Amino acid sequence: FTFLGKHYARLPFAIVWANEINVAACRTYRRNFQKEIICGNVWDVMESMPQADVLIGGFPCQDISINGKGAGIQGQRSSLYKAMVEAIKLVKPSIFVAENVKGLLMRHNRASLLKILDDFNTLGYNTTYDLYNSADYEVPQTRERVFIVGTTQEAGTFTPPPPVLAKDQWITAQAALADLEALEANPEINHIWSRANRSSDQGNRHLDANKPGYTIRAECHGNIQYHYNIPRRISMREAARIQSFPDEFIFEAKLR
Repeated sequence: FTFLGKHYARLPFAIVWANEINVAACRTYRRNFQKEIICGNVWDVMESMPQADVLIGGFPCQDISINGKGAGIQGQRSSLYKAMVEAIKLVKPSIFVAENVKGLLMRHNRASLLKILDDFNTLGYNTTYDLYNSADYEVPQTRERVFIVGTTQEAGTFTPPPPVLAKDQWITAQAALADLEALEANPEINHIWSRANRSSDQGNRHLDANKPGYTIRAECHGNIQYHYNIPRRISMREAARIQSFPDEFIFEAKLR
C-alpha cells in the first residue's frame, strides 16, 4: 500500500480471528479488509478464538489515561485487560502485543502496570514494555503509546525497533494534508468535517503546519482539532491521514 507517496509492504501474516464491540468499526473492518470480524462483547465470543502465532490487542485506556479519571485497572473499562489475559491462555500465541496509553507509566499507575506485567509473566512469557512516539516512525502525529510485548522462549527475545526519524525530520501536518486543502467536501472519501462550536472541552486546538498533528483521541465529540490554514475543523479524511490510514481506507461511520 502507499502512504504519502511512499510504498510499504504488508506484513506476511494472515488474520485468522478479529473482534470488536463497536458496530461501525465492524462495518469499517469488513469493508476495508474483506474479512469477517466477530462483532460483540469479547467475553461472549472468546471461546471461538482459534490457535494463532501472534495475538494483538488494545484494552480500553480511559481509566488510565492522563485525561481520564484515574481509576486504574480497577476501573470498569481498563479492567478488560483481564480479557486479554484469558485470550492468551486460550490461544497460546508465541508472541502477544498489548497497547495502552502513556498514562500507564505515570507514578499513580505504577501498581496497575506491575499487576499487568505480573499477570502476563505468570503465563510463561518474557514480557517487556516501551514507550513509542508514532512521529518517530513516519506517522504525521505525535501519539505516544505503551506497547507491552510478550514472547515465549522459543520465539526469542523481542528487540524494540529504533526510531526511523529524528525529531527534526518528523512529517508535518502540512506535508501530510496540503493536497487536500483545495478539495470540496466529499462524503464518499470521508472528506467531511464537524461544525461543532469551539468549547472548553479537550481538543479545539489548531494544528501547527510545521509540526506533526496532535494525538487524535478516540472520542472527540466533535471537538477535533482545527485546520492549520482553513477556518474549520479537520475532516475525517484529514484525521485519517494524520493517523497514517491510506486514502483508500474508508470509514463506515457517521460524522459526529
